[in-house]
Amino acid sequence: MRSLRRHPLLVPVLLCACAVLAARPATTNDTSDTAGTAAADGDSVLSAKVTRLYEEAAVATRHYEAGRREADEQRAKAESLEALLDRQRAEVAVLREDLGRIARAQYRDGGGMPVTAQIILADSPEELMRGQHVFSRTNLAVNNAVEKNRRAEARLTADEEKAKEAWRDLDRRSTELASLKQDIEAKLEEAREELQGRAEASVAAGACRGAVRLDQPETHFASRWVAPVETYELSASYGSGGDRWARRHTGQDFAVPIGTPVRAVGEGRVVRVSCGGPFGIEIVLQHPNGYYTQYAHLAAVAVDQGERVGTGQWIGQSGSTGNSTGPHLHFEVRVTPESGSALDPEAWLASREVNLG
Repeated sequence: MRSLRRHPLLVPVLLCACAVLAARPATTNDTSDTAGTAAADGDSVLSAKVTRLYEEAAVATRHYEAGRREADEQRAKAESLEALLDRQRAEVAVLREDLGRIARAQYRDGGGMPVTAQIILADSPEELMRGQHVFSRTNLAVNNAVEKNRRAEARLTADEEKAKEAWRDLDRRSTELASLKQDIEAKLEEAREELQGRAEASVAAGACRGAVRLDQPETHFASRWVAPVETYELSASYGSGGDRWARRHTGQDFAVPIGTPVRAVGEGRVVRVSCGGPFGIEIVLQHPNGYYTQYAHLAAVAVDQGERVGTGQWIGQSGSTGNSTGPHLHFEVRVTPESGSALDPEAWLASREVNLG
């Protein structure tokens, strides 16, 4: 057996190798933690992006609707101008006809005869005066008609230009608003698809990706209870039948797009956050009055188990995970945190002055 003393460099080399091997697992864990943190940060950024785009889309929709009303008013104004133009065109046509009629009458009656000739041919002074009176009146009528026609044609020209400008403004405004709305909705749809894709991956893995923190809006609710989403359409109701449920539907569905902020209907504590199974990503809250509420088929959660929440606080984002045929929030009220103890959520909320519909 060879002595280690004959290789003085061997001992330091072995010690370094042992140190590297001992440190390797720790390095792997650090990388995993970093990757997990990066994934969580990515989820938070994506959820925040969806929320921001959701708000921008709502603002764009409000502006679009306001623009549409403005366009309707502009259209009514343009149509009014068109009607005015039609009346003015008819008026000008009548004036031109009047001018022609007056000119023909003057020609027949000698209205253009010189005054000297009228004096010579007049049988009496009275006849001469009558002729002069008729001539003056006819001449005044002609001058008035000519001036009225000139003014009408000037108004017609100006109003025609106003009508054209009104239609141009209408088309330009409508195009701008429609383009803005479509651009935001396209970005929102892309972000929603990515959010739903990550949610489905979590459900498939049976492991939640962790809470994403959303910037909570300032809320001042007059009531202790609110609806679980702000804007919605009611779909499947409590107790309704269907092929998707073993017996009867156990909750109230709210048809909302993916990424819609989901609110706690009242203050309480998060007793369950789970990913997987027929409900997909779900949250269950326990309320001080002994009832529980469930929020299912989510795309993301914004709270952790054990966390306390307030009325109207955003606790997640809607999705279409689990046994779901489309984007919606499945909302239940229970007397226990488990399935099988559900009550009619619409009646339960109505008894707390929250009327759905």
